[in-house]
Amino acid sequence: MLKQKYQFKNYNWVLIGAVLILSGMGVLFINSADSSYTSKQLVGLIFCTGVMLFLSVVNFNFVCGFNRVLYMINIVLLVLVKLVGVSVNGAQRWINLGFTRLQPSELTKIIMIIFVAVYIQEHEEDLMEWKVLLKLALLCALPLFLVVIEPNLSTTLDITFILLSVIFVGGFSMALIKKWLKIIIPVMIPLGFLFIWYIQTPNQILLHDYQVTRIMTFLEPSKYSSTSAYQQDNSVMAIGSGKLYGKGLNNNTIADVTVADTGFVSEQQTDFIFSVVGEKTGFVGSVIVIALLAIIVIECLKTAYVAKNMSGRLIASGMAALIGFQSFINIGVATEFLPNTGLPLPFVSYGLTSLLSYMAGIGIVLNIGLQRHY
Repeated sequence: MLKQKYQFKNYNWVLIGAVLILSGMGVLFINSADSSYTSKQLVGLIFCTGVMLFLSVVNFNFVCGFNRVLYMINIVLLVLVKLVGVSVNGAQRWINLGFTRLQPSELTKIIMIIFVAVYIQEHEEDLMEWKVLLKLALLCALPLFLVVIEPNLSTTLDITFILLSVIFVGGFSMALIKKWLKIIIPVMIPLGFLFIWYIQTPNQILLHDYQVTRIMTFLEPSKYSSTSAYQQDNSVMAIGSGKLYGKGLNNNTIADVTVADTGFVSEQQTDFIFSVVGEKTGFVGSVIVIALLAIIVIECLKTAYVAKNMSGRLIASGMAALIGFQSFINIGVATEFLPNTGLPLPFVSYGLTSLLSYMAGIGIVLNIGLQRHY
């Protein structure tokens, strides 16, 4: 599997370039937000780049052959989070490795993309049978349940959307989707209003208090106030203060200090890294970051189009969905367009586990693109 020879001219250099440039910019933005995280992110970037390049020359079908093993490892890691995980900011989502913290829910994204892609390829002929769909639903439900009880609702919804995108590309009947939507939409609208009413009642058990506060702050900002609302307000102020060209990554003069520099935007190096992008590099820098993310998504979709088999097409599509959806959510939160969540901006936010997940996925996508030449 590792002996297959590839020609460098067949590499997707546009995808590699966009990923490395964006990741390098991420280190600079993290350094500007909090320099104490810079060295670890830089070392992690070097390591993860090595993983990406290694996986780019490993036959992706070989990796897919371990889909069940990867699934079981993922389940074990998610269980360990609940048993021996460390709690940070009230959420138990990490396993302490000493030199860093491992966040299994981030690895779940790429592992489940691979698992579902292989499952659909194995059931191309009978995917629409209810027993096959039920089995797939149950296999997806277990890791999703373990993630949501961490608690990590935002990542659960993120993974769900990504997997639904993979299943849709896998040949899910459009006629069946339309049939289900005609049934689901009339039911979901009243259930949505009922849900909003219920979570405001005393002793509700569906969501944690902080999750209810985030939702209600977004829906009724004048009535509810919270730390997350202040974060988003200050994030918007920081982005706006950057104007066209920004104030410079390391410009800390008194005249240029704004809300981001004063620490009013917490977790800037992770969830609110886009506030640093906007403040320090302005509208121009923000557009460049969004353009690089768009290039990565487009290149993944182009790879999916030329993939030689179903699993390759689905993995590349899944990575496009992952990068695209998560970028939309992160930037939407930073600009107060969406409720506050805890999703990082791909390749830019601080977080070695998430960076490893993205880089590994891109490495597999690169190999999928190489396979079309053989």
